[in-house]
Amino acid sequence: MFIDFHPAFADISTWANMFTLDVTATWAEKILRPVIVYIALIVMLRIFGKRELAQLNPFDLVVILSLSNTVQNAIIGQDNSVVGGVVGAVSLLAINYVLSRLKFSSKMIEAVSEGVPVKLINKGEVDERQLRRELITKRDLDILAHQNGFEDAGDLEKVVLDPNGTFLVDGKDEIKDAKFKSEVLKKIEDLSKQLTELTALMQNSAR
Repeated sequence: MFIDFHPAFADISTWANMFTLDVTATWAEKILRPVIVYIALIVMLRIFGKRELAQLNPFDLVVILSLSNTVQNAIIGQDNSVVGGVVGAVSLLAINYVLSRLKFSSKMIEAVSEGVPVKLINKGEVDERQLRRELITKRDLDILAHQNGFEDAGDLEKVVLDPNGTFLVDGKDEIKDAKFKSEVLKKIEDLSKQLTELTALMQNSAR
């Protein structure tokens, strides 16, 4: 049984329009638009900090999701052709590759483009200046502590915000020891309960 294709698929204009670039835009514009937007986004993320990448709350997530839609027209303009989209995508990948190569070859370029890790908590002490700089609240630190199995930020020995928006979290030794002992005791209790149930089951089976 053969598939019946819609007549539009056989229409030459359908394919021509799909692969025809917008005549009002030059090839140079198609290539430069994504490059300019890419660089602008890198600069803006460096200026406004790393918390958007960390996505500590729904507002940060909304910003990240909205950015792609906001800059879409700036990247491709009014061109909806396949070729225009491919050119834009290739330009983005190319500038990203070039920047990655430059970062790989130069620590200075890496520091300028991405920034450096920021210590928000060091040796149990909260750095208020860095919190203000990164716009991270004490409540954000508490949430971060909860996500890593601690009660609140007071249980944390060290928190480092990496340039890519991820957090390195380490708890205080006494808190980690108490947490470890609690987990071990709970596992022993669960194992003891299972052994008791197994013993009772074996005794009932022997009768």
